Amino acid sequence: RRSGQYTMNHDHSKKTPDGASFDRSGSQDSLDELAMDDYWKELENIHETRGNNHEERVALVVKEPDEGELEEEWLKEAGLSNLFGESSGDSLESMVFLSTLTRTQKAAVEKRVETVKQTMRKKNKQHQIPDVRDIFRLQNDSKEKICDGSEPSTVRKSENRNETQDGTKGNAFFFFFFFFLGTDEQKSLLEDMQFSDTDINLEIPFAEQAANLKDNSVGKMCKGGGGDTLLPNFRLPKDKTGTTKIGDLAPQDMKKVYSLALIELTALYDTLGTEFKQQKAVKIKTKDSGLFGVPLSVLLEQDQKKVPGTKIPLIFQKLIAQIEEATLETEGLLRIPGVATRVKSLCQELEAKFYEGTFNWENVKQHDAASLLKLFIRELPQPLLTVEYLKAFQDVQNLPTKKQQLQALNLLILLLPEANRDTLKVLLEFLQRVIDHRDKNKMTLKNVAMVMAPNLFTFHGFSSKTIEQSEFVMAAGTANVMRFLIRYQKLLWTIPKFIVNQVRKQNTESQKKEKKDKAMKKLLKKMAYDREKHEKQEKIPNDADVPQGVIRVQAPHLSKVSMAIQLTEELKASDIVARFLSQKSGNVQTLKKEEVFLYEIGGNIGERCLDDDTYMKDLYQLNPNAEWVIKSKQS
Repeated sequence: RRSGQYTMNHDHSKKTPDGASFDRSGSQDSLDELAMDDYWKELENIHETRGNNHEERVALVVKEPDEGELEEEWLKEAGLSNLFGESSGDSLESMVFLSTLTRTQKAAVEKRVETVKQTMRKKNKQHQIPDVRDIFRLQNDSKEKICDGSEPSTVRKSENRNETQDGTKGNAFFFFFFFFLGTDEQKSLLEDMQFSDTDINLEIPFAEQAANLKDNSVGKMCKGGGGDTLLPNFRLPKDKTGTTKIGDLAPQDMKKVYSLALIELTALYDTLGTEFKQQKAVKIKTKDSGLFGVPLSVLLEQDQKKVPGTKIPLIFQKLIAQIEEATLETEGLLRIPGVATRVKSLCQELEAKFYEGTFNWENVKQHDAASLLKLFIRELPQPLLTVEYLKAFQDVQNLPTKKQQLQALNLLILLLPEANRDTLKVLLEFLQRVIDHRDKNKMTLKNVAMVMAPNLFTFHGFSSKTIEQSEFVMAAGTANVMRFLIRYQKLLWTIPKFIVNQVRKQNTESQKKEKKDKAMKKLLKKMAYDREKHEKQEKIPNDADVPQGVIRVQAPHLSKVSMAIQLTEELKASDIVARFLSQKSGNVQTLKKEEVFLYEIGGNIGERCLDDDTYMKDLYQLNPNAEWVIKSKQS
């Protein structure tokens, strides 16, 4: 691409009248309101940098999937590959999973299964494909069993709690058992819910909220201008059972979160009439060592040999530290590029000396370090937002309301691989720190978003055709998405409660199945275990001896290793941790309050780190069979 093109677009951005014919779909702010100069200048700088780099790049090829291939891949990603193909007979685990889905999630799955089914018929594949109507039949059977069992009394408890407490305080059971209800019951409940324009409700599935707004024709667009202050002040209402952040759950539960997030995102896009297509990269040969142009996974493998446990590439951390070491008050920070020839020279020197520890950082000027940071992001063999989901991130701009855009971004963050997500988080936190000094450096949220969007979204591997079509519209759209990522980053790293509750339900259903399967094995082993169990009971107080309304908390790494805690309405997780830390008998207390957390382990969750404001009585009622352990995140 020629630099003249960028200049032309740059001029066009100034001259476009307010009534221009570009697409302003959804809640996208008008492009003229977003001063696009910084975006086009950054694109010119990127072009100039690439022009100075005479090494031949290997472009990443994005494969256009065949008919049905996309849906088949989607079902695999969602953990539902045994609904088709050679293993389609062994789908009991999938049936348990499917029994936890909402009406919109079911519709998303049914749509993809039907497409795969039709494609396989055309190709005359002999694999057994279940009828989509049969797939969810098990759910209806199991739902009847559940409703005949414990649900009514639990729902009654929930209703009583709602009579005595205001707002959403008593809704722990209400929302948990939302997923046990049939489609019509779910819809009826949704119609009774009141949503604030700025409250992000994490308890009702996003696609269900969208469908409800659509059904009632009351969807309002939350519009704003291009200024920092005009983005809505979205907030998360307090959840008495605790907010769950990415990193709080055990890996086995995060796998379930991934599958549910993919299905929910697809259901949301389906409900809103926006196409959701995952892209697929054709594998290419990449560098297996070095710093720039190296896959994140390879970089981290290298870095973990030097710094065990590191989750962010060392060069990425060092470049950010180098920029911050000078001062974040430098005017035009991130916007003003370093000298291209000097940046290229530094890049080569870093490749040779960084891991040896002989690179002289004193020679690196602040604007050069900022250019190197952006270069690192652009040179990744696959985009930081991944080939699979880069287009989905771009398409967020097409969703009707800002709230729905935020919900979609929340789900997309959950879908990123851990290394990409962790690196993105560190980048966004750094960008916010730059913005915090906007009075001095003149870099507002809008400016930073304009400068960073081309580095994250105009990925070198995608064909220029994709990028150049409606480039003017895409530029403003991706800059808006970038603004959302920076502004709402604290909200985006939250796992919605409805997904955590679906994980809890899956675990409960799986445990029921496992109990039946293992009953005979346990019986055979009972005699061998009796003696060992008796010895353990002598050492550790039995939970059966704990009075009702009391939990036993274990803290194996603290001086006080066990304590019975009386549950009260106001008791929080932080109160329990503080009580343990105040006990300084025997061993010297080495752990600080910010280093240890209370964990909910077992019952209907694998493991969950609790936030300080978790109300323990509410959580205990949601998961009465859990064990409670205080430990550090490293242990």
